Amino acid sequence: MIPSIHKRGSETIGLLRYLYGPGTDEEHIDPHLVAAFDPLTPDPGRDPEATFGQLQRLLDQPVNALPANRRPKKHVWHLSVRAAPEDPILSDEDWAAIARRMVAATGIAPDGDDAACRWAAVRHADDHVHIIATLVRDDGRRPRLHNEARRAQAECRRIEADYNLRRVASGDGTAAKRPTSAERHKADRQGQQRTPREQLRETVRQAAAGAHSEEEFFDRLASAGLLIRQRIAPSGDRLGYTVALPGDRNKDGEPVFFSGSKLAPDLSLPRIRERWTLPTDAAAAVDSSRPEQQSALPSVTGPAFARRRASAATWQALLITDHGDDSIAAAQIAAAGEILDALAKTSAAHTRTELREAAFAFERATRSHIKAVRGHDRALRQAARDLIRSGPALGRGEDGATTAMLIDMAFFLAIAAANWHAKRHHAQQAKAARQTAEHLRAAYQAAAAHPMDVLRQRGCRMPPSLRHRQAAMLRHAVPDLAEQILAEPGWPALAATLADAQDAGHNPATLLTEATQRRELDTASSISDVLVWRLRRSAHLPAAPDSPRTQPPQTSTAPHPRRPPHNPRTGP
Repeated sequence: MIPSIHKRGSETIGLLRYLYGPGTDEEHIDPHLVAAFDPLTPDPGRDPEATFGQLQRLLDQPVNALPANRRPKKHVWHLSVRAAPEDPILSDEDWAAIARRMVAATGIAPDGDDAACRWAAVRHADDHVHIIATLVRDDGRRPRLHNEARRAQAECRRIEADYNLRRVASGDGTAAKRPTSAERHKADRQGQQRTPREQLRETVRQAAAGAHSEEEFFDRLASAGLLIRQRIAPSGDRLGYTVALPGDRNKDGEPVFFSGSKLAPDLSLPRIRERWTLPTDAAAAVDSSRPEQQSALPSVTGPAFARRRASAATWQALLITDHGDDSIAAAQIAAAGEILDALAKTSAAHTRTELREAAFAFERATRSHIKAVRGHDRALRQAARDLIRSGPALGRGEDGATTAMLIDMAFFLAIAAANWHAKRHHAQQAKAARQTAEHLRAAYQAAAAHPMDVLRQRGCRMPPSLRHRQAAMLRHAVPDLAEQILAEPGWPALAATLADAQDAGHNPATLLTEATQRRELDTASSISDVLVWRLRRSAHLPAAPDSPRTQPPQTSTAPHPRRPPHNPRTGP
């Protein structure tokens, strides 16, 4: 059950006309009063002799009794309470009881207070009720509404338990502001899947992903086609910014601007600047504790190289999230959002929708009350920058295969983020990370279909004697998982990858052991798929079987002798 406290208004009659009217899309059905401060309150919905004016005058009476100079300019309070789609349809009596509980909990009409504010609850749909109140009590004083939104949320959690309704995760005040009902209706009328606020939030996040300076950030906003206004101090320093979609206009034909902080708490200019701050101690900590992040990589020259670099950074972030200190883990999760934003922006058509949904969902998982220590996320932020600068990826060849590799790593990072949040009782963030993982799972299936099919075909064409040796090596290296892996459709692809690793001078058994021990595999749909990408990344093998090697092979500490050239083997 979701309570929404709307903007305060100055005209009681206007809100009443909306609540009792047909709605913007004729969605209001049988509007009527279910409860009010006085049982004798007139109901224009059911009583043909009652009028909006009568109800308005009754509600506004305490306001009008005050001298004009003491009347609040915004005296109309409006709360809507909505049930979940899967909840049973509640009766008018149930909604009346819920309305009384909500006005008591928020301070509009505390239990037993005979001089409380006047209010009325109107129902015009099966799944929600609207409560209108005027913000002057009968004794002429103002109501105490401190933390009304938080108290409304807490009461809804109790109502869910009492009525056996769907339990909604409690908020912690770190979520981005929801679109208003007017914004949603406007988007529906225009056939838009997302409101302008949500579209702007997505575009601004993508512009901030991996940006190294304010100039680059604002250049990206302009390149995305947004209208931008900057607040400049007399000194010439930027104080803030607002953005608008060119086609989003108000009734006067003017663009509707949103400040960064209205889009999301971490999109204000001061919060975005924190991403560019690199404390010396944090940078030193990254350099000294994670030397593998600084391993030699070729200059980023294309999407495939950028995706490889992002895969390596994502893998390290996963390990840090599992075992690092809270503030460092929070920074890794926040920067992971930049990876997803960059990946969604540069993805091929067949993965774009799911990756956009993944980035959109993960936005909620990037913020909590645990303060992220910036600097420790440098590798991920640089990887996000590389993704953006490398440009859109093709859906085939090494581009497509490295995309599948990166999505696979990002999936496990999303699972790690969900577990991290769940252990700290961040219910909304954990749920968002799990939703992200499901979108990434779908995106992976689209991205990996072709390269995995090629690898499976290669594995199936390997001589039986070689496949038997690979199976025996698998049983020896990972006995607990071997039979499950051998039964999977992806086993031939893993067998081909093990052969490639051996040809490149690595010990495949050692690689397998490391790949299975450093991170859980319980959430994987196909363990063999996961191991293919982990091995191809750690052994620096081409992600696409027919691509040239992306960097010189790195010899293992326990190399297995190369097979002699005459060893029979077929396939590309």
